[in-house]
Amino acid sequence: MTLNRFTPIALVLSLLSTAVWAQSVDVKAGWARATVQGQKATGAFMTLTAKDATRLVGISSPVAGVAEVHEMKMDGDVMKMRAVEGGLDLPAGKAVELKPGGYHVMLMDLKTPLKKDTTIPVTLLFKDAKGVASKLELKLPVSSTPPAGASAGGHADHKM
Repeated sequence: MTLNRFTPIALVLSLLSTAVWAQSVDVKAGWARATVQGQKATGAFMTLTAKDATRLVGISSPVAGVAEVHEMKMDGDVMKMRAVEGGLDLPAGKAVELKPGGYHVMLMDLKTPLKKDTTIPVTLLFKDAKGVASKLELKLPVSSTPPAGASAGGHADHKM
């Protein structure tokens, strides 16, 4: 590979474009619910605000065999939970809260109990309106209840 005088400029421009995209999703009040020995699933919660229309299309964590966005809603007088197919829309500038009893992240097939006052790594996968994919890596605090001052959240505020 030969370098020419434009290569450094191209490199700087590519890094700048990544930085611009990296500022497009704001994550606030993130936390994961602690588990007890033998428990195989739990929830993670946060508020996502996208600068531009985006979709949360995937989640992964090394602590879980399966991670999905789920929705809980009433069907008549029965509360039902189901995986959100195709991703969760994040309208431009509008906060989308992932909270107990609504949209939330399900961490299933847990490989180890999630202990209070620890953190877990979680990766969020996004696609923008043009189909460009990106990811955001978080460290979510583990708690048995939502931290004070947040409807569902903790102190893991991040920007992507």
